[in-house]
Amino acid sequence: MTEDLDLRASDADRDRVAALLGDALATGRLTSVEHADRLEIAYTAKTIGELVPLTRDLPEVSAPSALPEAIEHQVISSKFSKIVRKGRWVASRRTKLSARFGALVIDLSDAVLPGREITIETDAKFSKMIVRVPENAHVIDEGSSIFGKRNVSGGSAGDGPLIRVTGSSKFSKVIVTRGLDDWNLH
Repeated sequence: MTEDLDLRASDADRDRVAALLGDALATGRLTSVEHADRLEIAYTAKTIGELVPLTRDLPEVSAPSALPEAIEHQVISSKFSKIVRKGRWVASRRTKLSARFGALVIDLSDAVLPGREITIETDAKFSKMIVRVPENAHVIDEGSSIFGKRNVSGGSAGDGPLIRVTGSSKFSKVIVTRGLDDWNLH
């Protein structure tokens, strides 16, 4: 990174810091809580000076590495059961939600999002999926449904992340919402 700490940080600068933090988590230098805290700061940083302290106590990496797999892609799967993921957790850029005769409840409102755009791929058969997004998120639905219900709320006027919902559902219900009114996350 450049020496001028007052320069605006780019997405590439934030991604480099996120990759370093991911390596530190993978090698045991950071706990998952420290990683989540630092990652959230990295993706909300406006200047290079805000990014520097996040990796100051970590060793230098000689060659730029690719983003850790956990940041790039993850699969959350439910078969004949109900899985709820909520609270503070690290989401991926591409998250595949797969449910067969079960239920998946995914709450992104307190999750640490690894970038300004993430993709949620739904794959539901005879199931129910509920995804709660942050209040200021922009949501784009590019999915389909056969013999089911798909209810994806649109965008907002905020400057939040872009959440792209893709995939399909068959004999299933897929809901993407901002509120708790229609599901049981309490």
